[in-house]
Amino acid sequence: MSPLVATPADPAVLRQALGCFPSGVTALCALDAGTPVGMVASTFTPVSLEPPLVSVCVQDTSSTWPKLRKRGRLGLSVLAEGQDTICRSLAGRGGDRFADVGWEAYEDGSVYVHGSGLWLGCSLYAEFPGGDHTIVLLEIHGLKAEPDRAPLVFHGSRFRRLAV
Repeated sequence: MSPLVATPADPAVLRQALGCFPSGVTALCALDAGTPVGMVASTFTPVSLEPPLVSVCVQDTSSTWPKLRKRGRLGLSVLAEGQDTICRSLAGRGGDRFADVGWEAYEDGSVYVHGSGLWLGCSLYAEFPGGDHTIVLLEIHGLKAEPDRAPLVFHGSRFRRLAV
């Protein structure tokens, strides 16, 4: 007899189950015709040191990723504790996602969120199909890290804090 009590057939059950795994939250942003464009991804993973690669997973229905993937450089910001409102704003549909977000753009078109614990300047390295998502590998070209800044943690469909 299997100890498993449910099957992944129901997306709501699967989403709740996968919510048992805590994750950080990242913002992937760039300028598009001089305007900041961005999205959040909680599926961020360090992949390789040589070459320096990270990954994010993007829903195939995203209307933002097609704009970002055309940019030469992307800014990836690992959001910090207390940036819940920024996360919700950048994850929103429609409207000005950056209206209440402090950000800065570099000459290469990458955009970074102020107050984040880590900034990675990236370019698209590769993409792979992954069910209803695309697995995106990004090559890191530069970074700015604030290791003492606590990350924004998403767990059980809500934001949490790390215990000290």
